Amino acid sequence: MTAFIGRREFITLLGGAAGVWPIAARAQRPDKPWRLGLITGGSRSRVTEFIEAFLKGMSDRGYIEGQTFVTNWLFAEGNYDRFASFATDLVRSQVDVIVVTTPAAIPAVQQATKTIPIVMVFSTDPVGNGFVASLAHPGSNTTGLASSNEDTSAKQVELLASFVPRLSRIGFLLNPRSNSGLPNILDKAQLAAKSAHISMVPVSARDEEEFERAFAQLAKEGIGAVMIPSEATFMMHRVKLAELALNARLPSMFVHREYVEAGGLMSYGEDLKDYLRYAAVFVDKILKGAKPADLPVEQPTKFRLTINRKTAKALGLTIPLQLYVFADEVIE
Repeated sequence: MTAFIGRREFITLLGGAAGVWPIAARAQRPDKPWRLGLITGGSRSRVTEFIEAFLKGMSDRGYIEGQTFVTNWLFAEGNYDRFASFATDLVRSQVDVIVVTTPAAIPAVQQATKTIPIVMVFSTDPVGNGFVASLAHPGSNTTGLASSNEDTSAKQVELLASFVPRLSRIGFLLNPRSNSGLPNILDKAQLAAKSAHISMVPVSARDEEEFERAFAQLAKEGIGAVMIPSEATFMMHRVKLAELALNARLPSMFVHREYVEAGGLMSYGEDLKDYLRYAAVFVDKILKGAKPADLPVEQPTKFRLTINRKTAKALGLTIPLQLYVFADEVIE
C-alpha cells in the first residue's frame, strides 16, 4: 500500500480508533446527503476500479452512497475542453466538495470557484503549478494529494537501464494538452538519462490516432525503450499503449501497475487506487468542518515496482535478479 505523510492518522481512521463516535453519527447530517462532484479525464468504463476505490474510502469512514452522500461523476472521455463546463456545472449545482482526479482539470475548477472546497486526488508539482501556496499551508480552497512523479522519473530511467542491455535512447511520451507538470517530469528524467549517457527523446501524442504516429516515429529514430508518464488520456488507453509498445519491440516504463496489468513491461510509482481511497480522508475532514487551507497536501512515501514477465519474455528480455528481488509484484 502506498504510504502518505500522516499515515498514522490514516491507519487510525481505518481502524478501531474510529469508534469514538458511532459511524452513522459521524457520516451524516440530519437534513440531506452531502453532495460531491467528481471530475476525471477518462471514461467511466476505464476507471471503474478507481471509482470503487474512492467509494471504499468513503465507506471506511461510515458514509453510505445514496444515503449520507451522493456523487455527480463527470467523465471527460479524454476531451479536456470539457473541464471548464464541468466545473461551472458543479458550482451552479452547489456541491459541498469537488474532487478532481486529474491535474489537467485543477486550473478550470479553481477558476470556477474560490469557496467550494477542492480535493486534488492526484496533482503534479502543485506548488510549482500554483495550485497551492505550499504543501504545509495550501492557503486556499484547494488541498489533497501530490504525486512524486518528478522524483520517480529518475528512478524509472535507472530501472530501464538495468533491464535493457546497451540502452542508449529512451522515448518519452507527452500529451501537450495535459498540465504543465509533465515537462517537469521530463526534465528530471532527462537529467537522470544524461548522467547515464542516455539520450531522452520526447514525442507528443493526444489521442489514439496520434499514439500510432508517435510510436512509428520512435521506431524510425531507433529508440530502445519508452517512458509513459501518468496522465488521464494515457490511462484511458493503457491497453492500446501497451500493445503499441510491444508491437514496436519497445520495453515500456509506466508509473502505475494498471499499465503493466494491461501488458506494459513495468511500472514504478504510486498506487493510484490508494490515492482514491485516501482522498476520502480529505473529504471526510472537510465535511466535518476543516478548511482546505489548513489541511496540508500529502505525498506518498512508498512506491511499487511491478513487472510483467510475459511481456519481458515476448521482448526477449530476462528479468535481472536484482529487479526480481526488488519488485513488489511480478505479473505472469
